[in-house]
Amino acid sequence: MGTIRMTMAQALVRFLDNQYICVDGKEIKFVEGVATIFGHGNVCGLGQALDQNRGALKYFQGKNEQGMAHLATAFARQNNRRKIIACSSSIGPGAANMVTAAGCATVNNIPLLLLPGDTFATRQPDPVLQQVEQPSSLTVTTNDAFKAVCKYWDRVQRPEQLMTAMINAMRVLTDPAETGAVCIALPQDVQGESYDYPDYFFKKRVHRITRSIPSSEELQDVVEAVVTSKKPLVICGGGVKYSEAGKALLDFCENFNIPFGETQAGKSACPSGSEYNLGGIGVTGNLAANQIADKADLVIAVGSRLSDFTTSSKWLFKNPDVKFVTINASRFHAYKMDAIKAVGDAKATLEVLTELLRERNYRSAYKNEIRDAKAAWDKEMERLAACSYGENFKPEIEARNPGSIEEFAEMTGSSLTQTAAICEIRRTIADDAIVIGASGSLPGDLQRMWTTDVRDSYHMEYGYSCMGYEISGALGVKIAEPEREVYAMCGDGSFLMLHSEFFTSIQEHQKINVLLFDNASFGCINNLEMGNGIGNLGTEFRYREASGDLTGSFVPIDFAKIAEGYGAKSYTVRNLAELKAALEDSKKQNVSTLIDIKILPKTMTHDYLSWWHVGIASTSEKPSVCTACEKKNQHLAQARKY
Repeated sequence: MGTIRMTMAQALVRFLDNQYICVDGKEIKFVEGVATIFGHGNVCGLGQALDQNRGALKYFQGKNEQGMAHLATAFARQNNRRKIIACSSSIGPGAANMVTAAGCATVNNIPLLLLPGDTFATRQPDPVLQQVEQPSSLTVTTNDAFKAVCKYWDRVQRPEQLMTAMINAMRVLTDPAETGAVCIALPQDVQGESYDYPDYFFKKRVHRITRSIPSSEELQDVVEAVVTSKKPLVICGGGVKYSEAGKALLDFCENFNIPFGETQAGKSACPSGSEYNLGGIGVTGNLAANQIADKADLVIAVGSRLSDFTTSSKWLFKNPDVKFVTINASRFHAYKMDAIKAVGDAKATLEVLTELLRERNYRSAYKNEIRDAKAAWDKEMERLAACSYGENFKPEIEARNPGSIEEFAEMTGSSLTQTAAICEIRRTIADDAIVIGASGSLPGDLQRMWTTDVRDSYHMEYGYSCMGYEISGALGVKIAEPEREVYAMCGDGSFLMLHSEFFTSIQEHQKINVLLFDNASFGCINNLEMGNGIGNLGTEFRYREASGDLTGSFVPIDFAKIAEGYGAKSYTVRNLAELKAALEDSKKQNVSTLIDIKILPKTMTHDYLSWWHVGIASTSEKPSVCTACEKKNQHLAQARKY
């Protein structure tokens, strides 16, 4: 055994450069590069190592640590979890900024490697700049905050500890059932300490991602559940995408006449044009999927976490005899809804089940229900596309928030409704364009209304619904797929919260397109509060009045000028003709673009046979709140309890 003397940080960089995965016989370099914002906690250690010799690793300069980590998460997600970008920060606020992104990656089961700097292991200069001192324990630092939002956490207190820390990091990052955020905290003094590392630590490592199948007993349980059902329904979750099981799921449904609904993570794993694809399901689902779900006697969830938005807070499936089957690589997720479990890879499991069910000559009892449900939704889509602010739509939207719509229309000169704008965008952009979203009302509209027959063209972060993911995520997706147009579907509230990596897209010559829906509000939450009897409090962007309340006129913002300042091409649109012209012109640009779309408030889609369980005051002086609480209790009585 030979040894190589180097610093811990140098050893880390060399190790990362030699990690590969193998899926279906195809070998892929796992770590694309390192994104970082240098500070005193990492520049002299990890920074020196990257400067000296980073091998084939690329370096990415972030502008905000949270945004930088969102970029890395989106990159990994668009690569179906087969490539990652590691993220490094200084200690203190730089590290804390990444905690939100870690939670986002873990909730969505996306591999994210975080390498935050840490305080001195020797404690000699304590308290070092940016150190949080806890009198109860000097071992606690900012990086302990990552423990709640990571799948694996470690701190390298001595240079030789790096070896076991990184082997375990790779174990989690490459495990389809357990992957998520991994935090390896790096004390800044240890980063520069040297050790005689064994040369085998730096050998090329190939982590094999295998396709496990459930036990024969589990498979037989699923088969019996299917063959005794008449009206089964499949839920296509994110695991279908990551397993690349779209074709297997489509074959399964076509063979046995079974319709399927899509979660946010599963959308675009299968073509929207399939006669069996009902579209989005759940709280933000459409009429077709939720109508079929209402009467289903068997729900087969493939690669889904079965979140409250997918199950409509366990209220959606009302057939008293309904049963649940779960196909999931994670035993934890497979146990949800007291389901009949099949723990295994989505693609491999669906292929085996298809053969087993063929032997039983199974076919569902659906006749025209699937076709009729889709036709009814198509008709509703035509109505949504035609919505304009006039006599045909004005009463409907003003009932949701009297006065705000007219005020916004007068201030901006806009006549654009959100539903019509989305339909125009879908008609105009390329078929293989990738849309990204995360928060606000847009995820609901997009899950219901967006259609695509190009796989992996819909990228929605809705597990954490993390505001600020959209623009950072768009850049991560563009780095993953540089030949395709990428569109960040972003609300004004989310843009204001985090858009720093928009500048990074300019710096990297990576064109992204930001479609900014400006309705001068946190519109989704404004709907939620007013729909549950609460007043219009703190969710619109208004001036503060002399009385002390934020009830003045809307605050106008020229988002196009912000984009121009970064060097992007920008547009402001107020009607469908201007929107179409801007979309067409943006296709011709080589630089990132931003279209400031002035959207009338309250013109998004709303519930379709769904319910979302939120906490509502059980005692109130307002009759409207009491009424909302009564409705909640009625729905809750109909929901499943586990």
